[in-house]
Amino acid sequence: MTISVPADVLSRLKAVLGEGGWSQDPERLAPKLVEWRDRWVGETPFLALPKSTQDVAAVVGICFEAGVPITPQGGNTGLVGGQIPLGEILLSTERLRAIRDIDAFDDVIVAEAGVTLAAVHEAALSKGRRFPLDLASEGTATIGGVVSTNAGGTAVLRYGNTRELVLGLEAVLPNGEVWNGLKRLRKDNTGYDLKQLLIGAEGTLGVVTAASLKLFPVLVSRATAIAAVDTPQAALDLLVRAKDTAGTGVEAFELMGRRGLEFVLKNIVGQRDPLAQVHPWYVLIEIASGEPGAAEAALERLLSKGLEDGLVRDAVVAQTKAQARALWSIRENQSPGQKPEGATWKHDVSVPVSRVADFLTQATAAMEVLVPGCRVTAFGHMGDGNIHYDIIRPDGGDDAVHSARRGEGSRIVHDIVASMGGSISAEHGLGAMKTEEARRYKSPVEVAALTAIRQSLDPKRIMNPRVLF
Repeated sequence: MTISVPADVLSRLKAVLGEGGWSQDPERLAPKLVEWRDRWVGETPFLALPKSTQDVAAVVGICFEAGVPITPQGGNTGLVGGQIPLGEILLSTERLRAIRDIDAFDDVIVAEAGVTLAAVHEAALSKGRRFPLDLASEGTATIGGVVSTNAGGTAVLRYGNTRELVLGLEAVLPNGEVWNGLKRLRKDNTGYDLKQLLIGAEGTLGVVTAASLKLFPVLVSRATAIAAVDTPQAALDLLVRAKDTAGTGVEAFELMGRRGLEFVLKNIVGQRDPLAQVHPWYVLIEIASGEPGAAEAALERLLSKGLEDGLVRDAVVAQTKAQARALWSIRENQSPGQKPEGATWKHDVSVPVSRVADFLTQATAAMEVLVPGCRVTAFGHMGDGNIHYDIIRPDGGDDAVHSARRGEGSRIVHDIVASMGGSISAEHGLGAMKTEEARRYKSPVEVAALTAIRQSLDPKRIMNPRVLF
């Protein structure tokens, strides 16, 4: 898709951005035009590299005036293609890297959009605080990106999605005006909450340039384990027990099937099987507390009772931070471990927690009928009902043939999800991948309301025009 950008617009953009603030070099652009799974490959006539909010406002204002579309991009870790331009101006936030403030009394950090999640974690720890959004891509994922996609992560069970961790935002609206909403308030009941519209909007309602984020105490007691169970239903029963044992201390409860674990062992260097014997399902459990020794004691009680009752078949508890990181590495490498296995239909879905086992049973039965020999790999955040449900081509099968049936297979999976009151995108957003499909599952009333919101803020539809309603 080629979008014609007038020469005078390009000249104006170059002038306001100055030296180092833009590029048309194919080598400089190349990494930003490919999604990490190589599924999405784009093109752009111009890469804008603003270094300040004022630069962003200038770029957006020029494009709004000329009706030239823009695709904003953070760390390019998105999984639904929303950050990949198909001819639009590409606006990268990579140079918006300042941490403007950090206050341990108000428990807030103000970070610009291009700051990586890892950098926010490090800055928070320097003040004895924690920002609890944890993603495997923390070294490249940026604050603007996680805000714009309402990222979830592994600690949602205790702390919620990004939406629940943002106190305020600064953003450039589609007409180029700057909205300074960098508040630090826990309570502000004064009408529509504009920041909540921008969170999860995937860059369609403006470019987030900075965020005020909640910080939390660093908890002194933390315990991590992997436990083997026979079925997803047994994992759900163990989750209930974990909550009864540790209450809100349960930070993570991650489900992994054996096949996914075997791909990690096979394809990721340095991984070890956590248990001596093979089991069909595993859960990674992490409990944390502000009371010394409390998390360790709670986890010991949970696992001891589970083993005694036969609910848990075996378990290993991390004795050091290094061992805990090794257990987490198995979970975090589930997707990279799959990548060498061939074409995959990936699904980021959620259902009510009580229906996770039902979903896995129904969907897997349907996939095995549709594609005999397919390799179903399921893992994810069981504690909040979010499962990454992936269908890898049969061993030795043809990638092109499998990829060609992605739409057919995904429709079946998503229909099952919808029948259970679930969502076809739990944490990755809709992007270019799922925008049209989402219309099948949203009511006309909802689509009309969402379209009206967008039309009011972006009447020329220049912001990420292929994404959302």
